[in-house]
Amino acid sequence: MIRRELGASGIETPPLILGGNVFGWTADKATSFAVLDRFAEAGGTLIDTADVYSAWVPGHRGGESEAIIGEWLRVSGKRGKVKVATKVGMLDGEGGSKLAPARIAAACDASLARLGVETIDLYFAHQDDDAVPQEDVLAAFDGLIRAGKVQAIGASNFHAARLKSALDIATRDGLPPAGGGRSGPARAARTRSEGELRVLGGENNRGCLPFAGLAGGSPTGKSRPGGDRGRGGGGGGGGAFRGGRAPAVLAAMDEIAAETGATLARIALAWVAAQPGVTAPIASATSLAQVEELVGSWNLALDRAQLDRLTAAGA
Repeated sequence: MIRRELGASGIETPPLILGGNVFGWTADKATSFAVLDRFAEAGGTLIDTADVYSAWVPGHRGGESEAIIGEWLRVSGKRGKVKVATKVGMLDGEGGSKLAPARIAAACDASLARLGVETIDLYFAHQDDDAVPQEDVLAAFDGLIRAGKVQAIGASNFHAARLKSALDIATRDGLPPAGGGRSGPARAARTRSEGELRVLGGENNRGCLPFAGLAGGSPTGKSRPGGDRGRGGGGGGGGAFRGGRAPAVLAAMDEIAAETGATLARIALAWVAAQPGVTAPIASATSLAQVEELVGSWNLALDRAQLDRLTAAGA
């Protein structure tokens, strides 16, 4: 089993992280438990969720995913085998701004209660909040680490310049730097900003975790004429798997599938995982069949020519 270190966080993971955005939404509790059981059984070690999942569903308030994961941890007894990453910064609450220190503190306590754990293994600022000084945000996270409520912190949806600023402030003031970063949806042609994040992460020993690793399911064939565009695993976004680039990307993937015998989903995830600076993509699943695709990707090694062909197709 290949394991990768997530920057300086002390966390190790296979080259695939299980996304929890679907739990309590498109995956009910029974399905979520089955997905989590199989992921852990296969050797998965890190589950990604957020307090905002799934506040967009009518009748939901956020925290539904965390609550399901917390119940699964209790029932399964797997807390010692898996770690959980969650996030703060997209729900309204105490303190006004979404990354105000009071908001971070209250949200952390609420997440701990829903997850039923004493420590959040990896706690992300879910998005930047320029209304709050970065010094104050970092100090708030530092307080959580000192209190034993958080092991490591990360940044999600940050522009490279703002993440670099936060890292510089952390170094200057002796505050904890982000141990991992989530970048935008995985796609065959990275934007300049995403490339900068991966370089920044590599230079500062910080892992990069691209989310929407399956681009809304598009690499599995949903972008083809007549393909199923219904909801599935992998999160949102579409990137190079839709629009004008989709035919070329899918053609390259078909060639590589014929060469390797691998499915398109596994090829897409293996391509993302092979990018410089990337620790592991994040992808979700709403069925056991989809979990098998995810865990199957971490043992697929594409050669340099295959990787270059995919990159060129999406450029």
